[in-house]
Amino acid sequence: MPLTHVNAAGEAHMVDIGDKKIAHREASASGAVLMHKDTIQLVKNNQVKKGDVLSTARIAAISGAKKTCDLIPLCHNIPINKIDVSFEIETDRIIIKSKASCDAKTGIEMEALTAVSIAALTIYDMCKAVDKNMMITGIKLDEKTKKEI
Repeated sequence: MPLTHVNAAGEAHMVDIGDKKIAHREASASGAVLMHKDTIQLVKNNQVKKGDVLSTARIAAISGAKKTCDLIPLCHNIPINKIDVSFEIETDRIIIKSKASCDAKTGIEMEALTAVSIAALTIYDMCKAVDKNMMITGIKLDEKTKKEI
């Protein structure tokens, strides 16, 4: 199967979406930050010195998703309808989930993945002073859909 972002000469290029039809697109992604149980308690009790970890990570995730085309060189700039970011706190990890939607000629999966990635990096940054062994893991696209409009 040929790569879509490589031309015949093997050079990276932006895919032409000019002939594609606008469709309603949704994508969801997830990932996790593994951390010590004591760090989890600090986050749950809002006792991390840098501030409210999850609120900050949510805002960072939304902001990051809106800048995906600036971060990923061959991504198209698309109008985002909505980005939702949620967190599940477990004994040894914070699970991050994002869901994004748009009405555009190309998809929204990179924005959903960027939201999870930026949330994970923000959690890591805010907790790194108290937990040197955190690990960001499992960032993946869970689902994407497209409905013609």
